[in-house]
Amino acid sequence: MVRRHIQSDFAPDVYVFPGGSVTAGDRLAEESSGLCRAAADDPLGEGFHVAALRECFEEAGVLLAWRDGAPLTLAPDDLAHFAEYRAALQGQRLTMAALAEQERLTFAADALTPWAHWITPEAFPKRFDTHFYLAEMPASQEAAYDDLETTDGVWIMPEEASAGYERGEFPLVFAQIHQLRELHGLSSFAAARARFAGHSPRMIMPRVVERNGAQVILLPDEE
Repeated sequence: MVRRHIQSDFAPDVYVFPGGSVTAGDRLAEESSGLCRAAADDPLGEGFHVAALRECFEEAGVLLAWRDGAPLTLAPDDLAHFAEYRAALQGQRLTMAALAEQERLTFAADALTPWAHWITPEAFPKRFDTHFYLAEMPASQEAAYDDLETTDGVWIMPEEASAGYERGEFPLVFAQIHQLRELHGLSSFAAARARFAGHSPRMIMPRVVERNGAQVILLPDEE
């Protein structure tokens, strides 16, 4: 998980999964023939997959892609110019399609397992339609937060993150609180994929109610 910058205009100073908004370039990359390896049961076209891959690279330094028929590996000699690509994507000076062309990459959309689909409550002034994916960390890469939009990065067991939140030591937003609970008891990516693969995640849109003079966020089926 990465910690959002304290000056972020949305959910500042909390731990989240890497992510962000879909761009026109993300949609173009998904629509372009040959730029993405797609799973048969998870069609492309709306840009969510490439956006997830791009944001994971921008915020966590991990790029899920294929090159020359094999998963992308980043040798020490690759790190400097891939850091330049990362900065160029963050500065919107580069598109994912251009990155794929320059490095002969095919983006690993098939490595993403659809996991959850959340929409912020209707009462919120700023709303998001968010798709969450699970993916396995490449053995040949190392995660590193960007120190731009994020100020920390941590690998943490879901149970530990939840316990830290309950103690007031690991700040989270509403969706992450509940999604982390869904990962409790899973010891590997294979176990997580077995639990969540093969079905379309149901859409979850919480609601806001008044309780004792305060606004409270509830799940759709919560009393």
